[in-house]
Formats: sequence, structure tokens, C-alpha cells
Amino acid sequence: MGKLIGGFFSNDSTFGRIIGRIWIMIGANLMFVIFTLPVITIGPAMAALYYVMLETLHKDDSLNPFTTFFKGFRMNLKQGLLSTLLFGGIAAVLILDIRFCIYADGIWDTFKYACYALLFFLIIEAIYLYPVMAAFEDTLPHLLRNAFFFAARKPWKVIPAAAFFIIPIAVTILDVRNRPLYGFLWVVIGAGLITMLVSELLYSDIKKYLPSEDAEPEPANTGIHKKSTREILKEMKKLE
Repeated sequence: MGKLIGGFFSNDSTFGRIIGRIWIMIGANLMFVIFTLPVITIGPAMAALYYVMLETLHKDDSLNPFTTFFKGFRMNLKQGLLSTLLFGGIAAVLILDIRFCIYADGIWDTFKYACYALLFFLIIEAIYLYPVMAAFEDTLPHLLRNAFFFAARKPWKVIPAAAFFIIPIAVTILDVRNRPLYGFLWVVIGAGLITMLVSELLYSDIKKYLPSEDAEPEPANTGIHKKSTREILKEMKKLE
């Protein structure tokens, strides 16, 4: 009986792995909440959150979410900050244009639909950019290009990936009565759960370009970063 109970609660059991995943999501999510307090650090914090989730899927489902998050944040700080400024600036312009078009007459009222389409494209690009940034090293323009490539390669994954983000955010904004509950869930596990779901969705595509789990360990500062996205593009063409 003792062996049965011990096996059920062991790290290698199904129950143990589930508890381990929940612990990783909660720990990484708490780090994400703390590191996004300056607001401008949302980009590197999001990349760090994906870094934890991809490391969990690719190498180790018993990692320390706190140290792994900090490692991912440090590795993606520069590109993450640049992406925050880029996406924030473009989104602000598009939202202002939409507000202007709503109160305008004539052709300007129609122009708002183009702004909505561009805003949706921006959201999709952001959703794909941060897992790509977490997994690979390159300049921001190349990361943006390859985020678009991953999205265009299997467009049927775009809708669920967007839904994982858009639906919880929309429910939180619209359901004012239960907003305190949603706030608690966001602090405890919200972003961690969403990024884990998106990572599970995209991992099969990203995994092809990551080092094998059986490969020799990389230096401590490289993590799952292995190939530049220039090399990845060449390999993608070979897979066509």
C-alpha cells in the first residue's frame, strides 16, 4: 500500500507530472506579474514566460520556474524591450485611428475596418513573436519575419492561439461583477496557463529546429537557443 501511494505521488507518475506542471505555471506566472510592473518590460517578461514553458516541454518538466524565468528574461531583455516599444507604438496609432474613424463620416468610417484588420494582424504577430524569441536567437526584424512564417505555415493554428489570449482578456474586461476573481486568477496562474497552452500548440513546429533532448548540454547562457532564424529558414525550405 505504501509503495502504491508513493508511486502515485512520485515525480514520475502522471499525478506527479501534473502537479509539477501546475507548480511551474504558478511560479513562472508570479515572476511574470512582478517583472511586468514597470509595464515597458512586458515584452521580455512574456519571452521569459515562454522560455520556461518551452524548456518544460523540451527538456525538463521539473525545472525551477523562478531561476529559469530570470534566465529567459535576461537573455531576451534587449529584443523584448524593442518589441514592447514597437508593438505599443503601432497599437496606440491604430487605436487612435479607429476612434477617429468611428466619429468621422463618409469614407473614414469604412477605413476603421482596415485598422481593425491591422490590429488583429499585430496581435497575431505578437502572439507568435514571443515563443519564437524565447526559442531562437536573432535580430528583432528576423524574429518578426519568422514569427510571421510560423503563423503562415500552419494558419489553422492561428485562431486557437489567438483565442487563448483574446477570450480570457475579453471576459475579464466585460464581466465587471466577477473582475476581482479574474484578477486573482491572472495573478496566480492566468498568463502561465495561456502561454503553456500556446506552447503546447506551437511546440511541434518549433521542436524541429531545437537541439535534440539527447544532445550534449549547451553552455549555461544558451538554454534552448541553438540556431539563428537564418539557419531555420534554410531548413524550413528543405521541409517544403
